[in-house]
Amino acid sequence: MLRKIRIILASVFFIGVTLLFLDFTGTIHAWLGWMAKVQFLPALLALNFGVVAILVVLTLLFGRVYCSVICPLGVMQDIISWIHGKTKKKNRFRFSYSPAKNWLRYSVLALFVIALVAGLHSLVALVAPYSAYGRIASNLLAPLYQWGNNFFAWIAERSESYAFYSTQVWIKSIATFAVAVVTFVVVAVLAWKNGRTWCNTICPVGSVLGLISKFSIFAPVIDTEKCRNCGLCGKQCKSACIDMKEHQIDYSRCVACMDCIETCKDGAIHYTRRKCLSECAKNDKPADSGRRAFVVSAAIATTAVAAKAQEMKVDGGLAEISGAQKPERQTRLVPAGSVSIRNFEQHCTACQLCVSVCPNQVLRPSTSLMNLMQPEMSYERGYCRPECTKCSDVCPAGAIRPVTVEEKSSIQIGHAVVCLDNCVVNVDEVSCGNCARHCPAGAIRMVRKDPDDPKSLRIPVVNEERCIGCGACENLCPARPFTAIHVEGHEVHKTI
Repeated sequence: MLRKIRIILASVFFIGVTLLFLDFTGTIHAWLGWMAKVQFLPALLALNFGVVAILVVLTLLFGRVYCSVICPLGVMQDIISWIHGKTKKKNRFRFSYSPAKNWLRYSVLALFVIALVAGLHSLVALVAPYSAYGRIASNLLAPLYQWGNNFFAWIAERSESYAFYSTQVWIKSIATFAVAVVTFVVVAVLAWKNGRTWCNTICPVGSVLGLISKFSIFAPVIDTEKCRNCGLCGKQCKSACIDMKEHQIDYSRCVACMDCIETCKDGAIHYTRRKCLSECAKNDKPADSGRRAFVVSAAIATTAVAAKAQEMKVDGGLAEISGAQKPERQTRLVPAGSVSIRNFEQHCTACQLCVSVCPNQVLRPSTSLMNLMQPEMSYERGYCRPECTKCSDVCPAGAIRPVTVEEKSSIQIGHAVVCLDNCVVNVDEVSCGNCARHCPAGAIRMVRKDPDDPKSLRIPVVNEERCIGCGACENLCPARPFTAIHVEGHEVHKTI
């Protein structure tokens, strides 16, 4: 029964997440967008610590059920492995125990953490499980789905969308498709031959959850009195984590798939509460314990530094600026290259790749019901630098079309609006000028409140024709709790 429940839940999540990548109307996102929100790495990168905490607690209670139920890449591997098992009768029992390759697991995890801290987001997106599945679904499944619906309409739409693309852009598009193909082939081959090899040797999320699941409260437990050493459970274990000679299960690799429980004909394996967590600690090798302690400490420290960095902004490196509340925008902001809000909403698959590569944390998943989990721009944590085109470089769905640095500097995604009632010049009678000083487009100038008084303080005035909507003024405005200047988006982007 536990295995059937796991299969049903995994099917629901896998189909739901896949439909998000095939949703070109926006309706499915309104209902199933939460499935993307509970993915581990996107939640961590978006600083949704509530979701991360829930997943950690879930793993501490029940083991790596995230990997076998919620993660679409993990479920895809199970499907491929299951198909292989059905090709020949003997393939059903084709696995065998192999010792954990901890040196490889933790080396990849360490490199992943270093890449995350160093801002090498292309490497982060390459091995992150949800991003990997996003590339596969966006570049392989979505075209097949569109072909199946209306091949000629798909050709017409692609021709219209890419008619203006340069050779360099076409090369990038082909490269993105090639990366998706390589990702699928590598994952598929490993799953076809050895089941969960990717999850237990390469996947950084699997490694982190593996460290936690070592101490899970509930897990499959072998009853040595009932076990007759037939070895069927180990031959059915796609994680290769059951050592029948020692009657032990490596819980850091076990994904709680429950296959071993159903396979055992003697009822010697039960999913139950583990007797004593201290016994698990005794089985750990000293080197492994030290390595885990180092990795966990590094991960905690990295998370703390990242969280602190999000809470603190400085004006020119001199004074700390406390956080401001998000303004109520009449029109949402979408990145340069989106062309329009309509185009963005129609093509965005909410794969979170643009969120993961945004260096200033301007992009974050939306919580609006109409565009749930699709990225939106907000400037509480940073502003959109005119020289940065990372989101347009990685978007695989055409929601953010590739733009050069020169093109981005002339794209107007919105314009700044001044609220003098919040301005510190009026409220506190102090001189400021932060917004004008940091505006990269020179669209803000300071004018005297009283033109006839030469000693009058200066207030900001926005030239909407020059403003590109980057948000530097909003981000560094010292007025609290609401800034005195904020950016309103444009339904259709303009070129200035």
